[in-house]
Amino acid sequence: METLKIDIVNPKAKKIIKELADLKLITIRDASSTKSFTSLLKKLRSRNPDISLNEITKEVEAVRSKRHGN
Repeated sequence: METLKIDIVNPKAKKIIKELADLKLITIRDASSTKSFTSLLKKLRSRNPDISLNEITKEVEAVRSKRHGN
């Protein structure tokens, strides 16, 4: 599958795109879902921006040992 971002210049093009979706040749996704995911990532990342690679590694190792019962 290939994803394209298209700027619609003529309203007739939107009608054609909707017809293609009705024929199940393409799917149309709401752009707001991508924006909300991006804002969620920014929110999560802003909680602790000063975490070091060493701290991340320690956390990953702790979770892995808990998962594997070590």
